[in-house]
Amino acid sequence: MTPRIATSLAMGAGLALCLAFVGLGFAQPLPTRIPFQIATGSTGGVYFPAGEVIAGLLSHPQGSQRCEKTRLCGPSGLIVTARTSEGAAANVVAVGSKLASSGLAQAEVVQAAVAGKGAFRKDGPRPHLRVIASLFPEDVHLLVAVGSNIHTVSGLKGKRVALGTENSGTLNTARAVLGAWRLHERGLKAHFESPDVAAQMLTHGELDAMFLVGGTPMPVAENLIRRKIARLVPLSGQGLKRLLAAQPAFAADTLPPGTYTGSAAVDTVKTRAVWIVNEAQPEALIYAMTRALFEPGNAAALRASPALRHLSLDAAPKNPPAPLHPGAARFYRERGLLPKQTKPSP
Repeated sequence: MTPRIATSLAMGAGLALCLAFVGLGFAQPLPTRIPFQIATGSTGGVYFPAGEVIAGLLSHPQGSQRCEKTRLCGPSGLIVTARTSEGAAANVVAVGSKLASSGLAQAEVVQAAVAGKGAFRKDGPRPHLRVIASLFPEDVHLLVAVGSNIHTVSGLKGKRVALGTENSGTLNTARAVLGAWRLHERGLKAHFESPDVAAQMLTHGELDAMFLVGGTPMPVAENLIRRKIARLVPLSGQGLKRLLAAQPAFAADTLPPGTYTGSAAVDTVKTRAVWIVNEAQPEALIYAMTRALFEPGNAAALRASPALRHLSLDAAPKNPPAPLHPGAARFYRERGLLPKQTKPSP
């Protein structure tokens, strides 16, 4: 057993012990610490800072003045931490296997995991994934070297292309895009690098193109475009039609002029980042965390986050790629965003 897995299992055991008190409805401060992790991504990506913001808002150390007389935080004793990870696909596996309390992932990655398709075909469906909230939209960026002759996705054939790290959502998305344009990574000189490393390689002429997925504007993309090192290539035409037909979690999108320094409008596709948990997480805990996330007093901190500024209560429960967790569904139902449950006939 690896130290990471051993640590996760130990934290899970502690969580189970603490949650013996959940049935009390958190009316009294819990006598023990409740650890809860959010598996995110690399420190240079979008997920890690978003996870840090959520963790800071929901954590409720005993004696915290911010939390004691309000509902801005989760239940007393809850300590939420954001941890780095290999990316969305790894987060899905960790949450499904109860090796992480929760995680952030792209909607199409979660959808593939629940169905046991794509990268998850070998190990089969992961039916225990549940959604807390849809957090923010993410656009697919295909960046190519300014001096290259790549003007469409088809132009990537034979080129040096960074597809994202292994177990990342970007890699899953890049493969879906390539497939829709009837390309395969074997037909490229594929590299599996983090965004920061890929950007450096593109800067030094060691790459022809790279995929990025995230909320716009992405700092990595802005830096490359502003310095005239890279430009965006549109996702359009028949390839786009095939991609949307194959990936229901995607939607057509257009980055408006000026999204990046000097950029014109660019057609692309968008997905959504979702916060997932295992169905085994207690309803009362997830209800309290979801309620705190959307407390009006936390809105300013969310708006200050480059990614979470797009968080919307109305959009949070819509079109989830897996069933909503009962605790989250209870909160959305109370807010009138889901139909009321009907009692079974006697």
